[in-house]
Amino acid sequence: MVDSTFTVDSTEAADHDLDKNDIGSNESNINGLSDSEPEIKPHLILALDYGVKKMGMALGNSLTQTARAFDILAMNNGQPDWDNLIGIIKVWGVAQVVVGLPLNMDGSSSMLSKRAHKFARRLAHRIMEQHLPVTVSLCDERLTSIEAREIAWDNGWIKHERDPIDDISACILMSTYFADPNSSIAIDAVKAD
Repeated sequence: MVDSTFTVDSTEAADHDLDKNDIGSNESNINGLSDSEPEIKPHLILALDYGVKKMGMALGNSLTQTARAFDILAMNNGQPDWDNLIGIIKVWGVAQVVVGLPLNMDGSSSMLSKRAHKFARRLAHRIMEQHLPVTVSLCDERLTSIEAREIAWDNGWIKHERDPIDDISACILMSTYFADPNSSIAIDAVKAD
């Protein structure tokens, strides 16, 4: 297990840096987003535990190297509500998105890792269309779900085997990234499959 700190409490923002009131103008358009350009906070990172049915999210702070479980998004056959996801990135002022890459234990690609590659490329493209200075990278997420389930059981955060732990997996992904940021692969460096 990677030794990094994370908190699982999606009801409050992690540290004072993740306060939604800290993002700038209080004036909002119909989508709840600021009419002006979003304020990007270079220390905020969004980790995504990609899945076909749901995707765990964690917000991380590169200054304190902490992560907080944020949310679990419903996925439609591997596709999120793109407007919602881009809105989250804008509202929170995320500077980087780290997408989990579910490799096989021997490091080879799996069907799900190919889908995660495709998702990350699509996300990078949509971010570029919004003219946001946000980078997207892929990071190895092997065994995060197993570790997340163990942590959740040990702490009493889940009561049943089927309770969702995707946001906790995203925290562990963030911890892996903090332990070795150079191990992540920028999405523009990843060849199309």
